[in-house]
Amino acid sequence: MTTHTTDQDQPDQVVVELEGSSSRDADAVLTALGGAFGSDRAPGDIPEDTEGRPTVWSATFDVSDERGKAAPVPLTGPVTLTAQGGYHAVDRLREALTDVFAVHVTGTASGDQEQELQLRLEGK
Repeated sequence: MTTHTTDQDQPDQVVVELEGSSSRDADAVLTALGGAFGSDRAPGDIPEDTEGRPTVWSATFDVSDERGKAAPVPLTGPVTLTAQGGYHAVDRLREALTDVFAVHVTGTASGDQEQELQLRLEGK
């Protein structure tokens, strides 16, 4: 018998997507979150520039795997972040982001087991 894993089976997992930012800013946000929670990103995995093409960077964070506080990092411009996961997990991720960035909620979508939250991040 084969067992399939879904996001609902892993309520502490949050999928994060970043767009509309430089690779430097994407790396800053992903590194800050990696300081707070376990992630599927390998150490030294740095987003690369795509020479003017639209790019989305993504990572999955496990908010039950607490690593400490997200470290403050400067941004060169606003970053659009979309977080998708269980309600509690997305809230914990958003709280970690508010420790280091000015966070503005720009959109939400809710389901039975999970939510999607779109945020605009700016430097504090």
